[in-house]
This record gives sequence, structure tokens and C-alpha cells, in this order.
Amino acid sequence: MNSKNSNQLDFIRFALEAHVLSFGEFKTKAGRLSPYFFNAGGFSNGALLGALGQYYAKTLIDAGIAFDMLYGPAYKGITLAAATAIALADFNINVPFAYNRKEAKDHGEGGTLVGAPVKGRVVIIDDVISAGTSVRESVDLIRAAGAEPVAVLIALDRMERSGNALELGAHSAVQSVQNEFGLPVIAIANLADVMRYLKASNDPDLQQYLPAVTAYRERYGITEA
Repeated sequence: MNSKNSNQLDFIRFALEAHVLSFGEFKTKAGRLSPYFFNAGGFSNGALLGALGQYYAKTLIDAGIAFDMLYGPAYKGITLAAATAIALADFNINVPFAYNRKEAKDHGEGGTLVGAPVKGRVVIIDDVISAGTSVRESVDLIRAAGAEPVAVLIALDRMERSGNALELGAHSAVQSVQNEFGLPVIAIANLADVMRYLKASNDPDLQQYLPAVTAYRERYGITEA
């Protein structure tokens, strides 16, 4: 197993142990019954967030993309960008980061952007891409500041076609972002990795979910890039 696959499977194990990745039956915003659920809000203490930042940083470094700073869209992206910046410093890559607030501030420094000046080549850091709304808003803010977004870095790519329980779009939310903005979307792991983890698991409690995950992917999923 190469180091990239090892990092992906290690991340899935980490997410399971943190109860951020769960299996069962969950209703998505699109009205689909999903056999798994990923909630990055569960990375809610210092140790978990520190470890998560390392996964983000390693994935970004391995992608080989040139960048000058990080940007985290409110709200989850704020802590994710901060954790990634801290982790990158451990690799002797010291970059600034910024984030936005939902409402413009009319006193103090004012505006919607907080942190370092947004300039140069910017990587957007988020947890997942569901509808792409957060990315579109981020791209607009970054370009309005005179900077250029160069990539989007997320924790998990669900590899799931857009639409709802009955209607399927032609592409996933990740593919739509890539097509619309010409930006690479880098994920620490994706649904195919989750399936590989389940197949390799010796835990019958986990393996029992593989048929449901497989069926869900066959119904709603995209093929692996």
C-alpha cells in the first residue's frame, strides 16, 4: 500500500474513532437515506483538531500545488483553516490565513474578511462540498480582494451525484465546482476509500454496512476519477 492510500485509510480510522464518521441510516439534505454520515463538527477538542490539521496539511503538501495562503469560509472552515496553518508550520511551511464573517462589521477593522490580507494564490479549506454554495461565495470574496483561488481542500468527497432522492444530476457537487471554476478539489479521503476500509476491516460490526454503502454508491454515486 502506498503512502497516499495509507494516509486516506488512516484518516478514515481516525474519523471513526472520533465518531465523526458513523454508519447506520441518515437522511441527507437532499432527502436521500444514506448509510453513513460525516460530521466534521465532531472534531471538537484540541487533540482531535490538531490531528485533523496534520491530515489536511499532508494532503495539501502531497498535492504539489503552489499557494501563498489559506482561506476558511465561515463557520466550519474557520477552525479548519487555522488548524491546517498550524500543521503546515510543523512542516516548515509558514503561511497566513484568513476567513470571513457572515455579516459585515461596521466598526473596528470593518468588512467581512478577518485575518491576514487576502492576496496571492489562495487555497480554500472546508469540510465537505454539498451544494457548492460556500465555495462560490469564497471564490467571489477572494477575487474581489484581488487574490486568486487555486484549489479547494476538503476532508471527504462523498462522490455523490447532485439532485434529490428521485432525481439525479449529471455531476457531483465536487465535479460541478471543478467544472465551474477550473479549480482542483483535493480530498483527504473519498467514498471509495471508505469502501476500501470496510472491505479490509476485520470488524464484523463495520463490515455489515458494506452492502448498504455499495448499494448507495451504485444508486447515487459517480465513478472514481
